[in-house]
Amino acid sequence: MNTIPAPKYRPRAALMRSARMSLAALGLIGFSSASFAAEKPPIAPDVAAPFTTDSRISATIEFGLGALASDIEADIPRQLASIDERVSCVHRRVLFFRVNANCDIYGSVVRSGPVSLYGRDGRVYGSVPIYGSLEGQGANRFTARIHGETEASATIEAEARPQLTRDWSLDLNFSDSFHWNEPPVLHVLGREIPLANYAEPRIRAQLAHVRERALVAARRLDLHGKAATAWRHAFEPVELSANPEVWLQLTPQSAAFAGVGAGARVLSGSLELSGSAQTFVGQHPPAVTATALPSLGHDVSAPGEFDVILPIRIGYDVMKDKITQALAAVAPAAGMSVRDVEVYPSSGKLVVGLRIAKASDTDPNAGQWVYLTGALQVDTDGHTVRFSDLGVVTADEGSAAIIDPFVAQLRDRLNVDYGVAYGNLLNAANEKLTRPLQDGFRMVGHLSSAKLEKTYLSGEGIVIAVRAGGELKILYGM
Repeated sequence: MNTIPAPKYRPRAALMRSARMSLAALGLIGFSSASFAAEKPPIAPDVAAPFTTDSRISATIEFGLGALASDIEADIPRQLASIDERVSCVHRRVLFFRVNANCDIYGSVVRSGPVSLYGRDGRVYGSVPIYGSLEGQGANRFTARIHGETEASATIEAEARPQLTRDWSLDLNFSDSFHWNEPPVLHVLGREIPLANYAEPRIRAQLAHVRERALVAARRLDLHGKAATAWRHAFEPVELSANPEVWLQLTPQSAAFAGVGAGARVLSGSLELSGSAQTFVGQHPPAVTATALPSLGHDVSAPGEFDVILPIRIGYDVMKDKITQALAAVAPAAGMSVRDVEVYPSSGKLVVGLRIAKASDTDPNAGQWVYLTGALQVDTDGHTVRFSDLGVVTADEGSAAIIDPFVAQLRDRLNVDYGVAYGNLLNAANEKLTRPLQDGFRMVGHLSSAKLEKTYLSGEGIVIAVRAGGELKILYGM
C-alpha cells in the first residue's frame, strides 16, 4: 500500500523572515509606486516663550578707609583741650600751723598724629595719638616758688559697627576710650597731683564732637546716591554675544540690604537687587525706563546667585548635513540612494524627510519621499542632541524593511554636538558681563554652570535654552 508522506512544517520565525524578504523584494520592484509615498507633515514651529527668569544681582559700594580717615581728620582740631584750673595743691603742717595753698594748673592737650582707620571682623577701628603738656604754679606770693610741670601721651581709640538704616544713611555707632601711655602727674612739694582728672573731661567733651563729625563724614559718602546710580545701571542692556546676537535685559524690582563690611582698608556695603533677567536673540531689547530706587526691603545674609537663560541654536541645515553623513554608509548596503533630505519642525516633533531611490536609478529626480518624526533628547553634560522615539509617519509592510535600517541608523548613531556653540556663547557672555560703567562704576560677572531649561523647535532651528548660573555684581570704588 502506498503511503502519502507527511508535510514538513517550517518554524514560524523562518516563515516571517521569508515573508519580509518577499515584501522587501516587492517593495524594490514597485519602488516608484505612489503607495510608498507618505503624506508630508505640516510645518508647525514651536511658539517659544520669552527667555525670562527671576534673578538677583549684587550691588557693592566700597570706600577706602584711608580717604574716610582723612575726611574725619580734617574736622578734628589740632588742639583738643586747654586747661586752666586752680586746685588745692599744698596741705602741710608747718610748726604749729596747717598750711593750705592753691596752685594754678594750665596747659593743653593736642592731637599729635593723623587719624588711623582699619577694619576687622566687620567692625571699623580708629585711633589718634594725643599729647598733653601741663604745668603747676603756686597761686599767691607765699607759694610762688611752688612749680612743677609734666607731659604725657595717650591714644584715643574708637570702635564702630557700621549699619545701614532704612533711610539709606550710614551709622557708625561709636564707642570710644583712651588710655595714657603714662598718666600725667604733677609733683609739688613731694605730693603727686594726678592731672588726668582735669584733662579727661575736656577730652571727652571734644570726643563727642569728633563722633558727630565722623558721622557727618560717613554720611557724606552718600550711599543712597551711589545705590541709586547702581540701580539705574542695572537697567542698561548688555550684549552677551555679537554672533549670534544675544542681549540681556535686567529689570530690577526690589532692593534688599546685604550688610556693611569692613576689611583691612575698605568699608563696603552690599545690596541684593532682585528682578527679572530676559534674553533677546537677534534683536536689541526694547527700551526700559529705570524706576526710582525703592525703599530697602528685608535683610539678606548675602546676595543670591545670578541666573540667566542662554539660548543655543542648531540650524536645520546642520541637522541636514549630519543626517546625510549618517545615512551615506547605510544606503548603498541596501542598494538604495538618499537623493535629498528635509528637516523642519511640526507640532513639537522634528520631521526628517528622505527622498529615497534605487541606487541603480540614474534619473536625478527619481525616488519617493518618506517622512520620519521624532523627539529630541539633549545631553547637557555631553553637549549633544540625539533622536528619541523616531518612527516613520506612514509606511506599508513592503517599504518597512527598506526604511527600518535608515531609522535605526538615525536613532542609534546620530549625535549632534553643540559643545562648541555652548562654549563660545558662555565665553562671550563672561567677557561682556565684565565691563566698565559710567560714574565710577563697573560690572563684573561670571557664569559657571548651566542646566537644561527647555528645547524649542523654532522656524530657523533647534533652540536649546539652558539656565546659566553664576554671579553678577555692580561695583563702585573697587
